[in-house]
Amino acid sequence: MPQVTILPHHELCPEGKQFDVKKGTSLCEALLKHDVAIEHACDMVAACATCHVLIRSGLTSLDEPDDDENDQLDNAWGLEPSSRLACCVRLKEGDITVELPKFSRNHARER
Repeated sequence: MPQVTILPHHELCPEGKQFDVKKGTSLCEALLKHDVAIEHACDMVAACATCHVLIRSGLTSLDEPDDDENDQLDNAWGLEPSSRLACCVRLKEGDITVELPKFSRNHARER
């Protein structure tokens, strides 16, 4: 099972977190299941970019983003080469480390 490490985020995950996830699970679903209240305004259909995350390690173990995800990522705050939409990321064999951005499309988050 791949392991997901969440870096500390003042509001959503102050202590950081680590958990194992069944291969094939969506990152957004895994975060919510493990009490990380990531936004997902479009109900996880890749239509809003509110579940934007930064993959800090393990990016190469994931499938490349498809055209729909890339189109929505253009709307994300603080876009980086490691940016992904958590609703589109399906965990594979490799472990990943995730940073939750300070801001989302919906509102500002203070640190």
